Amino acid sequence: MAVFKYRGIGISGMAGAVPKEVYNNYTDNPNFSLEDAKAIVDKTGIFERRIARPETCASDLAYAAATQLFSSGKFEKEHTDALIFVSQTPDYRMPATGILMQARLNLPKSCAAFDVNLGCSGFVYGLNLAYSLASQEGIRNVMLINAETRSKVYSFKDRQTGFLFGDAATAFIISKNSSLGSSVFKLDSDGEKGNYIMAKSGGYRNPSTQDSFIEKQQPDGGFHSDEQGYMDGAGVFEFVITQVPRSIKDTLALAETEREKIDYFVFHQANRFMNDHLIRKLKLEPEKVPYCLHRFGNTSSVSIPLTMVSELSDKLNQTKNLLISGFGVGLSLGSAVIPVHSPEVLPLIEI
Repeated sequence: MAVFKYRGIGISGMAGAVPKEVYNNYTDNPNFSLEDAKAIVDKTGIFERRIARPETCASDLAYAAATQLFSSGKFEKEHTDALIFVSQTPDYRMPATGILMQARLNLPKSCAAFDVNLGCSGFVYGLNLAYSLASQEGIRNVMLINAETRSKVYSFKDRQTGFLFGDAATAFIISKNSSLGSSVFKLDSDGEKGNYIMAKSGGYRNPSTQDSFIEKQQPDGGFHSDEQGYMDGAGVFEFVITQVPRSIKDTLALAETEREKIDYFVFHQANRFMNDHLIRKLKLEPEKVPYCLHRFGNTSSVSIPLTMVSELSDKLNQTKNLLISGFGVGLSLGSAVIPVHSPEVLPLIEI
């Protein structure tokens, strides 16, 4: 069982960045009638999204978020001993974007930097890695970056995915903090369902061809190219409603706590219909489940930290117990119970 426990480690700073471009899901997609768009948007609960310009990469959003965090004066670049860059939309196939970010941010060359190729569960997995590194004696601060330009992955002509995904980045600092209690992480994976969310071509199993870039009607009923992502919505929904509640209950038990003692439940935000179902199944109080999905869309690994930055910035000035859960592409699942106490939270910026 992949269970990890830490004590005296926590989030000491957070910042986020989104594109200035606001995309209205009701009116801005020319591939669907206003009636069809309304039916889809009302079900997903994603009213608008932020869409990066063609020349803007995930690292550009990440740089803005990280620079905002350092501008607070609370964190020193020379005390950043590791950088974790979580993304499935990197700048290049090689080298790792995290290493390029080390240079761009002018972090010391003694800083360890690497990428993590994970989607919807990526923040929980990345945070676990950051806590593990921060627990080492010689490590002072770990920067965890989650950054995605998911709008570039999916076809806007596809009914299943064309209204879901937005672009964003967050930068967190994880440090030792003796005043914090225990954190518990539980991580799971189900690769047998890996084809539920996939971009078929563009890797080395199915290299790109001239035909792989042509958007067309697919056997799954969607309209997309083989280079673009597709999703088995029904399969993902079944995974979420069966596996996520179990993960959350297991994590609460491992943390030796109860649902009532959690101040906020911060879930990956795939769509409103799915997350509302989770709230009902887990019998949660809706006011304990913050959302930013309606404004930013499904931002993959960024959705949990983006919610923390945008919705909880004024609520963490006292110790709060958070349960976070990320689930999706892989299929992959991670949940954690973490105490958070008075982190430096910078205002969300637009670029």
